[in-house]
Amino acid sequence: MVTIAAVCVLLVFSLNSAMILKTEGNILSGDSDFSGYDCIIVFGCGIKPDSTPSDMLYDRVMTAVSIYLELAKNPDSEAQLPVILMSGDGKESGYNEPEVMKKLAVDAGVPEQSVLTDTLGLSTYETLERAQDIVSFEKALLVTQKYHLYRALYIADSLGIDASGVSADLRTYRGQAFRDLREAAARVKDFFKSSVKSH
Repeated sequence: MVTIAAVCVLLVFSLNSAMILKTEGNILSGDSDFSGYDCIIVFGCGIKPDSTPSDMLYDRVMTAVSIYLELAKNPDSEAQLPVILMSGDGKESGYNEPEVMKKLAVDAGVPEQSVLTDTLGLSTYETLERAQDIVSFEKALLVTQKYHLYRALYIADSLGIDASGVSADLRTYRGQAFRDLREAAARVKDFFKSSVKSH
């Protein structure tokens, strides 16, 4: 039993390390040149009972908004501004992450026609898989917290999506140790899922 447990721990560690090493070069800093991306994909992350975004979700949306508005300052870039795809859980009445995300972005100055929503982006994999059917794009910028970016970028690559990522870590988040542990398991799951889908 000890040997089996040790093998499992080694497998989780190895796959996590491999995924991080493969994708970390595609994570951009906040002051990078974001021109050339025609789609910004923002991943859902929970809303509160009063339909306001969680702290992590708020930071994801506002990171995307900041990038969009910075690009919009260039008077020659209007035709090249990216569309923002807000993807998350909206399948149940009274709970709609993408609509909350869209309202936040529009209220912050992004034109409504530049924001699309996907209410069936129920997982990282589904968000990226569905994105290709919802909007036509050549190059995507993925926006989420850094711990999640590695997996998102890995999945994007397995689906043939040309993508880079930018971290939405604008503060310290409570409960991050638990999220890191859950993410380690999710990376293993999506590693094998991506391997199966690509063959």
